[in-house]
Amino acid sequence: MIYLDHNATTPPSPAVCEAIGQALCKYWHNPSSLHRPGQEARHAIELARREIAELIGARPREVILTGSGTEALDLSIRGSLAVCSKAVLVTDKAEHSAVRKLAESFEAEGREVRYLPIDRQGLIVTGALEELLEPGDVAMVSIQWANNETGAIQPIHTLGEICKKAGVVFHTDATQWVGKMPTDVRTLPVDMMTGSAHKFYGPKGVGFLWIRSGIGCKPTLMGSQELGRRGGTENTPGIIGAGIAARESREWLADESLRQRQRAIRDRFERTMLELHPGAKVNGPTEPGARVWNTTNIGFPRLEGQALLLALSERGVCVSGGSACASGSIEPSPVLVAMNVPEAYAHGSLRFSIGRHTTEAEVDEAAGILGECLQRLSATLPV
Repeated sequence: MIYLDHNATTPPSPAVCEAIGQALCKYWHNPSSLHRPGQEARHAIELARREIAELIGARPREVILTGSGTEALDLSIRGSLAVCSKAVLVTDKAEHSAVRKLAESFEAEGREVRYLPIDRQGLIVTGALEELLEPGDVAMVSIQWANNETGAIQPIHTLGEICKKAGVVFHTDATQWVGKMPTDVRTLPVDMMTGSAHKFYGPKGVGFLWIRSGIGCKPTLMGSQELGRRGGTENTPGIIGAGIAARESREWLADESLRQRQRAIRDRFERTMLELHPGAKVNGPTEPGARVWNTTNIGFPRLEGQALLLALSERGVCVSGGSACASGSIEPSPVLVAMNVPEAYAHGSLRFSIGRHTTEAEVDEAAGILGECLQRLSATLPV
């Protein structure tokens, strides 16, 4: 199997698997219990929280542990709106479905949501933000740092400074950023940030929300856990695994040459695919540094992305037609639609996302298989 779908999920590292297995046997006690075994489980959770905090440059007590990245997103947006006298949410239509669907539910309830425009590269038109904030009724702006389908990196610093000047809470979904790129919230004009452990070689079932000290957020799950900020007994083994993954990510990120090496592998694959299929094009920014190093989204005109994906799967190559959360849909990706990608390309687009350990040999083999699949499917098209 050649796995080129790391934006959907990453394989838990051996150290993570080992730590989770041990924790299932050793730290099964309730971490809210006051007896010694319960407090040992609590101590293990707090050590893991510290690791996650260090990965993003935060204080441990600013980090809320959740059951998923989606829950963290929901808590950040609902919780922020619940404590603000203003009611309007500003976001964009290229966000992850967890944010898009939440925004749509707000609109169905009669709340106002304003959408920032997206250009053909998949980037926010920053000049439009000040205009959307001008009425003074915006409670929160929520923008993804790195897009899960195209890898496009949004101008978080610029957007955050605009929000800061207007006195508006700014949240960024950093699920596709944390663990791939160095992060230090102390240097960011950001009030809230969310992420998920299974995107950086940790387990599923553990997300996190960082809230800058002084920013309000009402719990959406009531309970005494997480200092009253999120109810529910903590997933101790998963959190311990997430802490290990955070530590390993921090160590990997310390060597910039490792990212440069993997970016070169991504670029090698991308060039090969564009040469094999001259009509193909990259969906998203093409300038160096404008995309996360591991992601490419390529549109193959007149072909059906789902058919191509299944053909690759039969040959042992795992890729995605977009967000894994939208799998099974035959409609073009809402992200590509928001970017005004022509329909012929949007329907025939696939996302390829490599990992830390993807090799040149793997992408070369995948490119060869993809070339054969493209040739076979193209032969079935009408002249």
